[in-house]
Amino acid sequence: MPLPASRLRHLCAWSLLALLFVLAWDASGLDVPLARLAGTPEGFAWRSQPMFVLALHEVPRAISSVLLLALLVGAIWPWGPLRRWPAADRWQLALSIALAIAAITLVKRASVTSCPWDLVEFGGAVPYISHWAWGARDGGGGHCFPAGHASAAFAFVAGWFVVRRAAPRWSTRWLAGALAAGLVLGLAQQLRGAHYMSHTLWTAWICWSVGLAAEVLAQGLHARRSALARLNEA
Repeated sequence: MPLPASRLRHLCAWSLLALLFVLAWDASGLDVPLARLAGTPEGFAWRSQPMFVLALHEVPRAISSVLLLALLVGAIWPWGPLRRWPAADRWQLALSIALAIAAITLVKRASVTSCPWDLVEFGGAVPYISHWAWGARDGGGGHCFPAGHASAAFAFVAGWFVVRRAAPRWSTRWLAGALAAGLVLGLAQQLRGAHYMSHTLWTAWICWSVGLAAEVLAQGLHARRSALARLNEA
């Protein structure tokens, strides 16, 4: 069933509150001090540890890709519980997740921020420059902000809005699972020196915002179709 306008406003308010939290973290300047818990002048010990990389980088990324592909296939040829979902909901679920991943990828490509393992302090060759210093290059490889790997899980947060409508009994577990998995993947990348905490937080917020935007658009289209149907019946 469609979300009432008051519920959408409530979700927008939560989105704004989350944005303020992420901005407060940025303002705290805690990114580098937190990185020091895992990094030393010799680098990050977990960066290339084979089992760590396999278990918390390669395998989760593969699982995420398979799940997204399964949902895209399910939008066309419904399987399992998706057989009970309207086509519009199936497509919103798959596309909102795909769009969240695409949004993170686009921001990363535009970013000139380098990763913690590139910093002089951690055995690299570049100085620390905040991702808010737009256009200021640190001389490193860039393209590190936000956390792309964490989006393998956080992107599924974008699907929560339609899950809440189509399968409400599963919605809390869906949201909690996506947030928990995204946080684990984000922390793993921080241990490896691949990202700062702010990168993980921004990824979560962007994925949520993409899902919310998709829901607002879907609700608008539903309202328009309902209005046209009433006009045709009149």
